[in-house]
Amino acid sequence: MKQIGLYFGTFNPIHIGHLVIANHMVEFSDLDEVWFVITPRSPFKTKQTLLDNHHRYQMVFEAVKEYPSLKPSKIEFDLPQPNYTIDTLVRLDEKYDRDHVFSLLMGEDNLKGFHKWKNYEVILENHALYIYPRISKGTVENKLREHPKIHHIDAPVMEISSTFIRKNHRAGKNVRPLLPEAVWEYMDEMNFYR
Repeated sequence: MKQIGLYFGTFNPIHIGHLVIANHMVEFSDLDEVWFVITPRSPFKTKQTLLDNHHRYQMVFEAVKEYPSLKPSKIEFDLPQPNYTIDTLVRLDEKYDRDHVFSLLMGEDNLKGFHKWKNYEVILENHALYIYPRISKGTVENKLREHPKIHHIDAPVMEISSTFIRKNHRAGKNVRPLLPEAVWEYMDEMNFYR
């Protein structure tokens, strides 16, 4: 029975912060693998700066190819949009039947709004949440604070954002150290975010 952590995001682009968190979860929790679930379009984000799905998939693929426990996933590419996490989980459970157990990786900032997610109670009934620390305002709902399915993992606090990378790359700043080498090369070659 494989324990899979699902790391959802637009990964526009994937950066070293994402890799540090995912790798930490595999090394320091009971997860066997982390799958980067590339979101085609979040119900909460506008699409203007979002690269095509296949380019973001390719960058994730390039970023994780040296890490056997980290995998890219395009499971959401074929789901109707806008898509919600509950739909993705249902699809994964159907597709992988009983040989995979799926959990969610989530920053503490997202846990604060988790009670607003579609069918969040159903998600918690069937899936664990692995929470990594983030610097953010607000508080976690009381009923989520001590929930038995919510595991707080003492991962490094990574305050790097894809937005910061895109904005500063466009402004001509050197953002190369914030990206896996293969991602930087792909981004540079394709002239993205200029």
